[in-house]
Amino acid sequence: MKYELEVEKRDQAGKGVARQLRRQGKIPGVLYGGGKSEFVAMDHKTARSLVISQVGHTGLLTVRISGAQERIAVLQDHQIDPITGAILHVDLLEVSMKKVIRVKVPVTVIGEVPLGVKEGGILHQVLRELHIECLPDQIPDHIEIDASGFGIGDGVYVKEVAVPAGIKILDDEDLMVAHVATKMSEAKLESLLAREAAEGGAPVATAEKAAGEGAAAGAVAASDSKSKEGKK
Repeated sequence: MKYELEVEKRDQAGKGVARQLRRQGKIPGVLYGGGKSEFVAMDHKTARSLVISQVGHTGLLTVRISGAQERIAVLQDHQIDPITGAILHVDLLEVSMKKVIRVKVPVTVIGEVPLGVKEGGILHQVLRELHIECLPDQIPDHIEIDASGFGIGDGVYVKEVAVPAGIKILDDEDLMVAHVATKMSEAKLESLLAREAAEGGAPVATAEKAAGEGAAAGAVAASDSKSKEGKK
């Protein structure tokens, strides 16, 4: 994904300058690269559009400084107001087209409904993004996983993900990316909770987490309360 970004150079920095820029509808930023940093500013709408376009993905940016100089960069970081959701600051990192960089790209599940899902299973996408290393011009928009052939119990690990030549996945190769799990029936779930609650201890918490229900916690609390009353 390529994105063109217009920014203006600014000579001053500091919290006061940043607040003044925001009052003018502009967002302060810094362009890092080559062992130095340059202070820049951009329109608020431009900054918001930039952040939204780069969510879950690191694409190349053609940065034009004051309509003249052009730099190739990536969005390194950004700050958002936790209350208003407004963009507060943007950090850009200049890249060399001849040096590999490390970025993250989203994982997209493609294909028809998995066979296992048709049989009653549930498709779980464990990893939503992968960290990769490659040259800037090789950064893919996303990495595709075809899950249409997954039966119940089938899945794909990081080491099994196919990527174009020149791209290296940095995540643990034994991590599961996506798989089809068996859907647990209500009867089986209740039986599991009852059995582990009777055994007591940590397994109840494990069952509760698997079920996604708060009922197990209540059962444990009630059991503890009766136990204390019996000791009095």
